[in-house]
Amino acid sequence: MLHSDQGNPVCPSDYSALLKELLYNCEGLRAADGFREHELMAWMGQREVAMDGSSAALVLEQYRQAHGRVVLFLSIVAAMLTLLLAAPALASPPVRIGVLDFLGSDAAFSDWSPMVAHLETALPERRFVLAYYNVPGLREAVRRQEVDFVITNGGQYVALESEFGVSRIATLESPGVPSPSQAIGSAVIARADRRDLNVLSDLKGKRVAAVGEDAFGGFQVAWREFRRQGVEPEDFARLDFLGFPMPRIVTAVASGQADAGIVRACLLEELARAGTIRLADFKVLSPRRVTGFACGLSSDLYPDWPIATLRHTDLHLAKAVATALLSMPASPKGYAWTVPADYREVHELFRDLQIGPYAYLRETTLQALARRYWPFMLLFFAALAGWVVHTVRVEQQVHARTTALRQALAQRDAAEAGMRAHQEQFDHLSRLSILGELSGTLAHELNQPLTVIANYAQSLVRRLDSGRYTPAVLAEASQEIATQAERAGGIVHRIRAFARKRAAVRERRPLADLVREAAALFGGMLPGAPHIDIADRLPAGTQVEADTVQVEQVLLNLLKNAADAMQGLPPDERAIEVTLEREGRNYRISIRDHGAGLAPASAQHLFEPFFTTKPDGMGLGLSICKTIVEAHGGRLWAEANAGAPGMTFIFTLPTDDLIP
Repeated sequence: MLHSDQGNPVCPSDYSALLKELLYNCEGLRAADGFREHELMAWMGQREVAMDGSSAALVLEQYRQAHGRVVLFLSIVAAMLTLLLAAPALASPPVRIGVLDFLGSDAAFSDWSPMVAHLETALPERRFVLAYYNVPGLREAVRRQEVDFVITNGGQYVALESEFGVSRIATLESPGVPSPSQAIGSAVIARADRRDLNVLSDLKGKRVAAVGEDAFGGFQVAWREFRRQGVEPEDFARLDFLGFPMPRIVTAVASGQADAGIVRACLLEELARAGTIRLADFKVLSPRRVTGFACGLSSDLYPDWPIATLRHTDLHLAKAVATALLSMPASPKGYAWTVPADYREVHELFRDLQIGPYAYLRETTLQALARRYWPFMLLFFAALAGWVVHTVRVEQQVHARTTALRQALAQRDAAEAGMRAHQEQFDHLSRLSILGELSGTLAHELNQPLTVIANYAQSLVRRLDSGRYTPAVLAEASQEIATQAERAGGIVHRIRAFARKRAAVRERRPLADLVREAAALFGGMLPGAPHIDIADRLPAGTQVEADTVQVEQVLLNLLKNAADAMQGLPPDERAIEVTLEREGRNYRISIRDHGAGLAPASAQHLFEPFFTTKPDGMGLGLSICKTIVEAHGGRLWAEANAGAPGMTFIFTLPTDDLIP
């Protein structure tokens, strides 16, 4: 351990200065007459350079052997200081980041090393190590808790989330894609000279190469598109899984070992830019055109790669890494990180294919049973046809076979009912995901009526014990308990109704009705909520196309912030003014409060992730609101009230001719 003159530990930034002084003093001692060991030890004592016995003995032994060759001694000291420079990073165990390696370790290192460099700069006390795996290897590393974070595609993330409870903290933001939610797809490629191959259905009876059955962009995404065009893997003459790295698929197609190959979208373009292939030698089957996506594509687009924490990962470390990633500038290749994307579309893909977390559906779906047992079913229906003819002659057999048929139909109906129940359950769980955003408010609102109920119940017990009670007192307490219980039930009912509204697509709704519903929900959720004045300056019946639940989420968040800003005011002075008007080619919604406002320094960071002025806040509410509004083609900002205390939060939504 190296110390300064005052006895304090020397930080890494001080090592270089101390090394220069050490070199200067040793050079002076070398030049002076009578350079001796005791002079070196005296100088080290003045500088209070403390080292263990083995290190000091090594230095002195090297010096004695050198007989005055100070250059050798200086190199030893420099090496020791170099080790001291690395000591703080070695003090803590390394943070291991498991990465799915689909292009080879060299490409993976090139892609992810800028992220590691940024993390070590932002968190200098920790050392980050990349570990590269294929799909089974990464799953095994997560199972054994050999990594602290994982970076993988959306498909494996959903599988790991279901099996091991990993949780995403950020989503990759790649260049050349429409958004982080539309970034990953599949390209089914063939040689350009194959005139017989143009669409996916042309591959029936052909040889197809892919990465593996568990490869997301390298097989599963394309599998869904094949199924939509009536093609199953069993329809190919041969399906070869070649594994990673993915360029093997391109090589197999180019050499004629496969008629077509399934690769991640943009792989062909990357190989062409690297000079590995000529783009003109290949073509993409069933090509699609997506605005903002410049690569060949045969499928829908799915969310980009997330980085996720494991259950054993330290929460403080996870938050620090998430904060560092969200503030990370774009890498030389244009990669950056943003707030976690919604991966429900990946769940839908797995549900359609009945794989991953939904593999159990494969055994209970009539379609799967029909594909697996179609020869037996064909035989059954042939026998059934013979039975119908035979029933004309044998009435008793008709009755017996009719009974058997009814039982079979009842079993089929029961199986279909079970499937529908499972489907409804998963849809319901998906809709309830928004309750996570309201859980804090729900707990706060329920606590008040429950506290009143408890107080009245305890008062009744004390009066009963003391004998000081009357029928009027009992009636009053019972009525108040019933009232508060009804209030708690009403809160739960409103929250459930709000959760049931969640929709996956946008719809056209009157904007004023949307604002009034959010205000009514807010007033019911918050006891003593401030009065909300809504000034509708839009033409009657003005409609907006939007995800209504997401817009309600923005309104509820802004109304809650306005109410929190006015907590110090008397109740009769608390008021929120909501104004709806048209400004150019946008609808403008303003939420004004009369609170204390914000300091200019805080206002500059208001919409940054994890920035908050509340002692118990997470700092994600306004950041998520900004993301929602911008996803709708609008803008969110805040202004200080002119000539009055408080703030005004404003967001816009595009008119019909500007809907993104």
